[in-house]
Amino acid sequence: MRTLITAVKLFVCMTVVTGIVYPLTVWVYAKAFFSDKAEGGVIIHGGKAVGAELIGQNFTKPGYFWPRPSAIAYNPMPSGGSNLSLTSRQLRDTMKKRGGKFGGVDVPADLVFASGSGLDPHLSPAAAFIQCDRVAKARGVAKVDIISLVDGMAEPRQDGFLGEPRVNVLLLNMKLDEKYPND
Repeated sequence: MRTLITAVKLFVCMTVVTGIVYPLTVWVYAKAFFSDKAEGGVIIHGGKAVGAELIGQNFTKPGYFWPRPSAIAYNPMPSGGSNLSLTSRQLRDTMKKRGGKFGGVDVPADLVFASGSGLDPHLSPAAAFIQCDRVAKARGVAKVDIISLVDGMAEPRQDGFLGEPRVNVLLLNMKLDEKYPND
């Protein structure tokens, strides 16, 4: 009986530490030192939340840059990939369909493969550049202007060596609307 009481006490203690104290400490730290990102980087424009800088969302109109595909339809609740193997026929068919949207050119991997979380808000600059022609035509703007916009929005490797250069799709599309309205 003594072992059972000790086990219950340990269970309650660890539940409080790992379920309340630790998450609360991390949240307070994040709010104190990273307040702009602690709540997902929600972007307010015109007094209205238009999206989150850190969570990918779907854009499908031709006048916008399309994000990386999502295996979870950009729903942050389940967050995850498809778990399909490279040998999966379903994955190959899905990749062909996704790649076909770009006119049969060599498509960067981040436009045909979903990210591990399904919520990646970034594209590689190559994936953005491949879309410049479509966006320019839809907006009635010179392609060189759209390419210049992508160049200006590209973020370098973090701290000069971590990760790869990237472009935040939401921020790029917001800048696109600001410079070249599409109504």
